[in-house]
Amino acid sequence: MDNNLNALATAVYVATDDYLNTHPDILPARPPSGYPPLISDAELIVLGVMETLLGFTSERRFIRYAHTHLSSMFPSIPQQPGYNKRQRRLTAVMQQVMAYLATTTGLLGDDIWVVDSTPVECGRSRETVTRSNLAGYAEYGYCASHSRYFWGMRLHLISTLHGLPVSYAVTGAKADERATLLSMLDTAPVSVPAGQVIMADKGYNGVWLEDELNDGGVELLRPARKGEAPRPGRQFLKPLRQRIESVFDTLKGQLGLEQHGGRTVAGVVSRVMRRLLALTAVIWHNYTTGQPVLRSLIAYDH
Repeated sequence: MDNNLNALATAVYVATDDYLNTHPDILPARPPSGYPPLISDAELIVLGVMETLLGFTSERRFIRYAHTHLSSMFPSIPQQPGYNKRQRRLTAVMQQVMAYLATTTGLLGDDIWVVDSTPVECGRSRETVTRSNLAGYAEYGYCASHSRYFWGMRLHLISTLHGLPVSYAVTGAKADERATLLSMLDTAPVSVPAGQVIMADKGYNGVWLEDELNDGGVELLRPARKGEAPRPGRQFLKPLRQRIESVFDTLKGQLGLEQHGGRTVAGVVSRVMRRLLALTAVIWHNYTTGQPVLRSLIAYDH
């Protein structure tokens, strides 16, 4: 099979369409009367993946591009308002599709997962903060990795060492990473096996957290804090824990996470979901086609 964007789009469409046909209950409800949609939900999900992989951060520009270059594959591409509305309504469906693609790879069974969070900035000016529709959900927070404050949300992510997303959450900037980790484990698409190892940074500390994880059969590996006794497994942290930082770098540098353009909570979550789905689709396709580097986007970004 060719390893390019058209091949990936075709494979994702076939897998998504088959999955949605066997799980019609997860699709958003439609009014009993009215015209049937000219473009299917599976096609819209694939369009969202292609928009992300091609590097578009403006839906209007992508729609113009799609009408010119993708009309042979998608003859009924909606205009930007309809496209945006249906993409937001399909956010929960995309989450189900992402879980389906991830579980079919078998990579979620890795012995080691990594967890961290990263800022999803939503504005910089005071005027934006006071007038934005995100006010009340987005908030000021501090990013220790970049030594800066920001206004927006946080993307919390558990991934495998290959970069395959396991579970995610979008929260306010000040949300407790430790409590969010427990929530993500509860909502993971696969049951967390006994003996699962999760690597984290120093922020995931606390006796109560480790007690909760140990009760669930999960082992937490993290660097020791200042004044804390050396912790077991520290020899594995340096070569492996930074994998999550490289995953965030892929999401930001190649998939445009920081240029999401969302102006409402639903809009931000939809755009974050599209980027996670695109990353999952790339790893899934690279895995099924036997590519040597599973998180490589080089064949799909043009």
